Amino acid sequence: MTASRREVVGGALALAAGGPPKVAPRRIVSLNSCLDAMLVHLADRGQIAALSHYAREPQGSTVAAQARTLPFTWESAEEVIALRPDLVLASQHSALATRNALKRLRTPVQRFKVPKSVEESLAQVRRLAGLIGHRERGEALVARIEAAIAAATPTPGARRLSALIYQPNGFAAGPGTLVDEMMTHAGFDNVARRYGLKTWGNVSLERLLADPPRVLLVGEPGPGARSWADRVMTHPALKSISGRMRQVRLPEKLLYCGGPVLIETAAALTRARAQALKAGA
Repeated sequence: MTASRREVVGGALALAAGGPPKVAPRRIVSLNSCLDAMLVHLADRGQIAALSHYAREPQGSTVAAQARTLPFTWESAEEVIALRPDLVLASQHSALATRNALKRLRTPVQRFKVPKSVEESLAQVRRLAGLIGHRERGEALVARIEAAIAAATPTPGARRLSALIYQPNGFAAGPGTLVDEMMTHAGFDNVARRYGLKTWGNVSLERLLADPPRVLLVGEPGPGARSWADRVMTHPALKSISGRMRQVRLPEKLLYCGGPVLIETAAALTRARAQALKAGA
């Protein structure tokens, strides 16, 4: 049985007002790479009218393979409106001009904040699953995420390793971030606090050399010519402390999103810890 126009319109208005939809939206547009990943895991393929263009970038997306088979936008209002969506997923960083245009046209938009904890991330999975009519898939995904985190947690009494996320330009994750909590679950003690970081920020090479952690979780240089931002991760000076600090790769695309990405993040941190211990950390 297909939904009537009245049911679809009523469901859209309920979404715009923040209430639960009366019927599942049939044309969903995502404007954010983290929401792209959740949508791919939770929605029917036919519900996805478009993902963001970021979803197709293998360096930054965990769903690039799936995204290349789906429509996408560059986040402009004209593109989104032309798709006639009955639900748009946006973040607090999505283009303001696009969000304002959609608001004027009364297109239902649901905004999501950047989750700062595993609990907030799981709540977002459940919220999105409910919005698109697949609560059971949301609960199944939550169970998979919780299982992955549990599997990444070392046994009680296992030695913890001091560590620092060190991405292009010395960008690091501090306290109050989702990846900081994931590091804690995986048996790492994030040393970003002793460098003065409160959330995300940059750690200079000089400070790192003066007070290194046991493990440096370095990013992967971008494809093609290396940039100055990339070079800090492989600076020759880091070799001078190689006996005190081990470097292990941690892809940057696993750092900023919650939801299903946490499954891969947990597994990557487990591998990183095992590699560091094997190398003598």
